[in-house]
Amino acid sequence: MSAPTPPPGVVMTQLLGGFQVSQALYVVAKLDVCTLLDDGPRTVADLAEYSGVSADPLGRLISTLTMVGVFRSEGDLVATTPLGALLSRDHPASLAGAAELWMETHYGPFGGLLETVRSGVPGATQYFGKPFFEWLSEDQERSALMTRAMANVTGALREGVFDGYDLPPGRVVADIGGADGSVLVQLIAERPERTGVILDLAPVEPAATAHLAERGLDDRITFTAGDFFESVPTADVYVLSFVLHDWDDDSAVRILESIRKAANPGARLLVLEGVIPPGDTPHMMKMVDLTMLGMLPGRERTEPEFRTLLERAGFAFDGVVPTSTVFSIVEASVD
Repeated sequence: MSAPTPPPGVVMTQLLGGFQVSQALYVVAKLDVCTLLDDGPRTVADLAEYSGVSADPLGRLISTLTMVGVFRSEGDLVATTPLGALLSRDHPASLAGAAELWMETHYGPFGGLLETVRSGVPGATQYFGKPFFEWLSEDQERSALMTRAMANVTGALREGVFDGYDLPPGRVVADIGGADGSVLVQLIAERPERTGVILDLAPVEPAATAHLAERGLDDRITFTAGDFFESVPTADVYVLSFVLHDWDDDSAVRILESIRKAANPGARLLVLEGVIPPGDTPHMMKMVDLTMLGMLPGRERTEPEFRTLLERAGFAFDGVVPTSTVFSIVEASVD
């Protein structure tokens, strides 16, 4: 028999308490509790000793997270579930960095969500006294955390996004705002006839060059430090992966216009983003849109909204290619 549906009051109480669960997940990630459990179950006392914290509060926190499927008990021992293992720093799809990023940079700004809804000003701008990306770029460690965390988050979500996809022809592929180059590597690693270039801000370069060297592609993919509002490299195929959703419509058009001006004749553009379905259809991007509302001037968009943006910037809208992931590939061409 299936479990009974909780009363609405219980469900709403759980939703209202979600901020407490987020903080608890952050604590176990920050203390490396799940990493310590990679080699097998341990006692709470053992975990507390290695983490340098008190056993009683740590045990209570673990007990709460057991209820939501992060940990499981084995007598006096504690182990991670497959879900909880994602908070280990050594997991190939680790989200420990995301837990740190969101709780250390997003949690405070979301306390101003009410004012954001009233004024339209992102909570991050109010909280930090300047736009979020400007604040991030002022500190190398913040920038590195952002790059690492977003690579992990998007990497996990886009697994298989290019399966069966026929990359448009063209020798040079440019990843605009490409961070550490994870998407570009995925696209051209097995296509030796292609070369690539990543354009991103200078603080991102160390992470990108290290990743390219690790993948053995530093001879085919280069990094260019720059501002995509000003200019981008010339290429045959352009990739915008999770970039446009960070920006309002006018700013997004400016990015697209930079690409159109630099593009070779007949160049193709691939916009890798979530496309919001119409109506009440559930979709992860509807929740991500809440993140955009609180942190940035951007938004998630529908297919008609993508078409409008692209056509405003002088591109021909070619269509949307659905994938097996929550993301789609929005295709466009330079007329």
